[in-house]
Amino acid sequence: MTILLSRRALSALLVTTSLAFAAPALAQNEIKIGYNADQSASGVAELGIAGLYGFQAAIEDINAKGGVLGRKLVGVVRDDVASPPKSIQNMNELIDNEKVAAVVGPTNSGNALAWLHIPQQKKVPVISHVATATDITARYMKEPQNYIFRVSMVDREQLALLAAYAIKATKTKNIAIIADTTGYGQAATKDLLEILALHGVKPVAIEKFGPKDTDMTSQLAKVKAAGADMVISGSLGDATAQVLKSMEKMDYYPGLLSTWGSINTPLINIAGPKLAEKTIFAASTTEDANERAVALHKRLIAKHPNMPAFVSAAQGYDAVTLIAAAIAQANSTDGEKVQQALENLGKVQGIIKAYDKPFSKEQHEALGVADFHLAQWKDGRVVKVDNEIVKALTAADLKR
Repeated sequence: MTILLSRRALSALLVTTSLAFAAPALAQNEIKIGYNADQSASGVAELGIAGLYGFQAAIEDINAKGGVLGRKLVGVVRDDVASPPKSIQNMNELIDNEKVAAVVGPTNSGNALAWLHIPQQKKVPVISHVATATDITARYMKEPQNYIFRVSMVDREQLALLAAYAIKATKTKNIAIIADTTGYGQAATKDLLEILALHGVKPVAIEKFGPKDTDMTSQLAKVKAAGADMVISGSLGDATAQVLKSMEKMDYYPGLLSTWGSINTPLINIAGPKLAEKTIFAASTTEDANERAVALHKRLIAKHPNMPAFVSAAQGYDAVTLIAAAIAQANSTDGEKVQQALENLGKVQGIIKAYDKPFSKEQHEALGVADFHLAQWKDGRVVKVDNEIVKALTAADLKR
């Protein structure tokens, strides 16, 4: 039987057919990079938001220069709402359905630890741009290929910097530790005890409090009675804010050092801008750290006036930059080849620093304690601390 098509029907058929062939062709001209991080649900969601802004800015800059391997980078974004099951679902979707070449994320260490096996088994490189748990990059270090990398703080490394500063800053060596009873807080306490022991120092007091406590005056009274003139807080920003408010009640202000969670706005929202200035904390970079950071911060603030936590934006930007460099070096988006390229990268200019062989088979951390800064809040902004104590720190002081 002969079927005759009208001119209009034939034209429609040709258009449909051409689109069907064009869609795969267009897809082949794109390289997808996944982003899987909390942007809405937890106390560190603002790190995920800022990280996303940096992630997007890097993709814009790379595409403006012609993309990678002549192909456009495309970001595929998922919010894991701080939920491990959702984060696992996102990873499977990004890898299986979206066919991403690599993933940047997550925000929460617990989510990373829940899904590390997925990219490892499916051979898709991941760069953690926020989550700090030591085991994230260490879990598969003994495997022939480890697909998990990081451009962020590492808990043990930042605590080494805080301890070194505390040793230099205190006149009496009377150092105390205060931390919440969460897994994060108690892991920090364990690390601090080990690090301080390397300095030959035993804390004069070790105090803890519940994650929802708002009055730490009884714990601080014991710290004061022990003669501490330097306190290290092993908690996130909201808990450290409550420590500061309790210090204010007592009019007791020893030196207070805290982890990079203090870079979050909950610190100033709870403690207030002026009280928040009374703690110094670790950071991988600040908005005034170098010319590249200044330029990126200016650009992102113009687009996102309420952007929090610039440090995450810088880390998100550098994570994409390193992935793009690895794809170019591998001349491929194949996961195994990109993983090998990441372990053998040469010089790559980032926002935080100029990376030179940032990774190796034995080392999947692009940043270490020698790269970190100390920072504090000043007039509602996070700025670099560069006082005489910081200037006196040497590599030998950074025991870990």
